[in-house]
Amino acid sequence: MKKSSVYDCTIIEFDQHHSNRKGNLTVVENAKTVPFDVKRTYYLYDVPGGESRGGHAHKELRQLIIAASGSFAVTLDDGNVKRTFTLNRPYQGLYVVPGIWRTLDDFSSGAVCLVLASHGYDEGDYIRDYNDFMEYKK
Repeated sequence: MKKSSVYDCTIIEFDQHHSNRKGNLTVVENAKTVPFDVKRTYYLYDVPGGESRGGHAHKELRQLIIAASGSFAVTLDDGNVKRTFTLNRPYQGLYVVPGIWRTLDDFSSGAVCLVLASHGYDEGDYIRDYNDFMEYKK
């Protein structure tokens, strides 16, 4: 495993197409705007105030996390350094590499978190215990 760091994770800004009369349009495409082929898409919504999501890491999965509506915070942890990103623009996505613990919280009312993933669901790819994560990172 490559020794991943929170500094390998970054905000990706997508092209925005504006129309004063008809709103805005943002396009996300495999191999053009996403640094991997999207195999799975899901979204989180109606997260109750004060609740958090995530609280795990992945061994192989890459993700692009987008605030499709509203805002929320994503805290990334590589076992040594933590970085927190506030996502609140639907034309930006947070690229998360494998081997990074992530927690999502501070969801605004009506927030929608859209996640584009490099693989289908695989329970074996998850690290759900923080102590196991720290052992994995050694």
